[in-house]
Amino acid sequence: MPRRFTGLKPTGPLQLGNYLAAIRPLVAGQHDHETVAAVVDLHALTVEHDPAQVRARAHEFAALLLAAGVDPAVTTLYIQSRRPEHTELHYLLECATGYGEAHRMIQFKEKSAGRSHVRLSLLTYPVLMAADILLHDTEEVPVGDDQRQHVELTRDVAARFNARYGATFVLPRAVHPATAARIMDLTDPTTKMDKTATSHAGVLMVLDPPDVVRRKIARAVTDGQGEVRYDPDGQPGVTNLLEILGACTGVAPASLAAGGFDGYGALKHAVADAVVAELAPVQARYARLAADPATTAAILRDGAERARVRAAATVARARDALGLQPA
Repeated sequence: MPRRFTGLKPTGPLQLGNYLAAIRPLVAGQHDHETVAAVVDLHALTVEHDPAQVRARAHEFAALLLAAGVDPAVTTLYIQSRRPEHTELHYLLECATGYGEAHRMIQFKEKSAGRSHVRLSLLTYPVLMAADILLHDTEEVPVGDDQRQHVELTRDVAARFNARYGATFVLPRAVHPATAARIMDLTDPTTKMDKTATSHAGVLMVLDPPDVVRRKIARAVTDGQGEVRYDPDGQPGVTNLLEILGACTGVAPASLAAGGFDGYGALKHAVADAVVAELAPVQARYARLAADPATTAAILRDGAERARVRAAATVARARDALGLQPA
């Protein structure tokens, strides 16, 4: 089975886009792939953060992954900072990465724009992401379009390292889950739904109660045309609602549009019902796990230990290739 790695950064509460585009495909494919899933809390340190919230959010994300159906018997689930091999390999890979490569990453340009103080870690975190991936001899990395550039950097750095120092790393490839939906903000359907958005008015959180879900969807931006059509350019708000409904029901958005909704109110009602139904079992399982944190903690400890074996072997190969002393 091909080995896959998925990392989720605990900055802000998990939102519907994360669940539909990353978590649900991970769960669906975990029995067909050797899967590693990490809550990448070190990445949360690239910007201003509350340490207590990062710690709490990391455990919340892990519990939500379990609640969504991640099976720890077949998926290695752990918190990134519990494995020091991530940071050691990060530095070793920096020694094979050019400044220009890191500086031209699109996300660095976007996130650093207009800031008077930019942390060095914001520049180098794509190399840490490369370490996350390469540490597990990863073959496939499920990503959205916004992260594809980082996987390309990972391949470039790994290929350069292999060429200079000998075969050390598996070259991963980016894969895009066929069922992934691109979920946009309900108040601005031209931007992606983002858990770190300044306002959460247009962001559906996985743990939002049903009444909050319904209220946010009821207030979703549409248009003045009054006709339910799948038209990403002409009707982005309506199209976004159809995308969400399609992702929750398994029906193509264009087919849903042809289903005869008599107005935007009916469409919003259907979307709200579908989202509430999709999230209800996840929320129920999460509530049980939150009431018993020792269970999640034990799973994470076991996952970190399982991850250690391959991670330690990868770092040992890299150290040896670079001419360092054995650990």
